[in-house]
Amino acid sequence: MFSSCGALKTPVIVRNAPIEGYRYVFITPTKELTSSAGGTYGGQYGIYGASTTKSVNPSDVISGGLIKNGFVVLPELKSELNNKTLIVNYGESGRRNRGLGYTIEVTIQFISAETHELVCSCTAEGQGETEADDIRQAIRRALAGLFDNK
Repeated sequence: MFSSCGALKTPVIVRNAPIEGYRYVFITPTKELTSSAGGTYGGQYGIYGASTTKSVNPSDVISGGLIKNGFVVLPELKSELNNKTLIVNYGESGRRNRGLGYTIEVTIQFISAETHELVCSCTAEGQGETEADDIRQAIRRALAGLFDNK
């Protein structure tokens, strides 16, 4: 019955240079996403329903993961710290149908503030109860793939 629901794809990590020499990050702002999931069912006494609404701001989730891994989040770029600062970009890079639902894939880029070259990137997918859950899980999986495989 659940044969069409395979495991999530393994995170993909691209490393062009080590990130260990960097201490600061500037995370480009993202918009908050609100999503809902729900259902209705009926019985002899009427129709019933339940719904869940959740929100996520991807830059907040990324910020938490990077702080946890020892980075200092800067509110703005500072030229005197450019040689130790990464600019972090977030994007949704795909969706995949998995039978009883779909996954959302995200990609996070880490760019040198000094040279503007790609230092590394991580891509992962997530699947939860709502799109907000999908994004939160995908970001956490991407960052875990990056920091667990140094």
